[in-house]
This record gives sequence, structure tokens and C-alpha cells, in this order.
Amino acid sequence: MTTHAPQTTRSVMLPGSLDEAVAALAAHPAAVPVAGGTDLMAAVNSGQLRPAALVGLGRISEIRGWQYQDGHALLGAGLTHARMGRPDFAALIPALAAAARAAGPPQIRNAGTLGGNIASGAPTGDALPVLAALEATVILAGPDGSRREIPVSHLLTGMDGLGGGELIGYVRVPLLHAPQVFLKATGRTGPGRATASVALVLDPARRGVRCAVGAVAPMPLRPLEAEQWVASLIDWDGSRTLVPEALRAFGEYVAAACVPDAPPAEDGTPQPLPPAVLHLRRTVAVLARRALGRALS
Repeated sequence: MTTHAPQTTRSVMLPGSLDEAVAALAAHPAAVPVAGGTDLMAAVNSGQLRPAALVGLGRISEIRGWQYQDGHALLGAGLTHARMGRPDFAALIPALAAAARAAGPPQIRNAGTLGGNIASGAPTGDALPVLAALEATVILAGPDGSRREIPVSHLLTGMDGLGGGELIGYVRVPLLHAPQVFLKATGRTGPGRATASVALVLDPARRGVRCAVGAVAPMPLRPLEAEQWVASLIDWDGSRTLVPEALRAFGEYVAAACVPDAPPAEDGTPQPLPPAVLHLRRTVAVLARRALGRALS
């Protein structure tokens, strides 16, 4: 896995079930769980992390697939980006499939997992704004076979977190059966880390628009006022189209909410945004406008 790992890792445990993995973590509190290892091993190789032990999750078949459950998709935390990018999964949750296909080069998509994306909580994690827009929840496996469910957003913002010995077992995603879009901008051509990303889903049953912006803050941001404003303009019983001016206004609304103005000077004089921040705001505005336009087309 890495030339440094044998020198810094005392043991590697390979449980065959989720409960066995939880038990291994309980028995070795300093151990670190690892699935694809795309983020973990980068931290090890850079010297940022020196785990005393590893609990490998690659042999736990129960978390490597997905199933239908009460109008939701129950996704195993071990689902790889490559698996989520396939057409059958894309027909189920299009935005998450699009995010998975944009996650990086093939070697990253083949190894990286949904649970790892959530657990690492990296601001540039492509799946995170999609899960936030879908209002997904995570099911945490704990000691003695316990299970508890919390919103993904609570985990990412620190409102609720993993307890001792807990692991992310599954992700529950509502099946909206409505258009959803994921778009991202990178600093280079081809796969790369997002400088900004937008996930947008329509929820016709609740006559709502849900939008989440990634990579511009430590966690995905939901521009709730912009969502409510644009939802009020849509003819949910008709064509669901908006004029270009409304699409542009929505993009600006989202961008201003997620990349706010600079605080005024001490004398109250408005301060301009630095060029890089202004460019970021414009990028978010374009992504949000295009995402909504595609969802409504």
C-alpha cells in the first residue's frame, strides 16, 4: 500500500462482517478503518497520519451493494465510485452517479468508496453536495449490533458524529424519481479536485428545489432562501420552465449566499471581493444556473 505503512502500522485486521469490524475497533481504539484508502494512504504517505493499526473493510460484502427499501435506496458504505457510475445506478440516483464519474481518474474511482467520501469529509468530496441536496441519512453501526441513523449533514457539520467504535454502514437516499443534476468546476482540464460544485434536485411531491454547493466551504452549503424563492416561480403542474432571467437570478442568489460579500471597513465602506473570490462566486453562479436549467429542461 505504501513504503511507509510497514514501519508505522503494527497490525492489519480484515473482518468479514460489519459487526466484526466494529468489534475490532472496540478492541483496538487506536485502529483506523480503511476501505479504498484513497485519502487515508495519501495522509500516511505525506506523514500526516501514523495509524497504530488498520481495520480493512474490503472483505465486508454486505456493504458493497445497494437495495430498495421503503421508497429509498439503501447504499452500502463500501460502494465504489466506479460501481455508482454504472448505468443501472445512474437510472436510480443520477446526480450521485454523475458525481461518482467525476471523482477522478479510473484508479481513484475503482478504489474510493461512498463511506470513505463521507468519513473523510474533505470539502472537495464530490458525493457530499449530492447527499446534502438529497437530504440523505447515514446508518452507523455500533457495538453490540446497535444501529443509529443521522442526517449526513449533521455528520459533516459536526452536529452529530461517530461515537467510539462506530462505523458508517449504509447511506439511505430518498428516491425522488425527478430530475437531478451534478456539475463541478476544476482548476484543470479533465478529472480533478473541484474548485466549486453544485448538486440540484427537484422534489415535485413537495414542490421544492434543493441545491447544495460544495468545495467553497468546509462542508456543503444549502442556499435555503434561494431554493424557496425559485420553487415559488415554478409551475409544478405545467411545463416547469423558467425564463433565462430567472435562471440567472437564481445563480446569482445561490452564489451570493455561498460566497458572501466581504465585511465592510471600520468606517462602513463596502469592500470589494478579492479577484480570486469574485471568480469563485461567478463560477458558483454559472454552475447553479446551468444545473437548474438542465433539471427543468
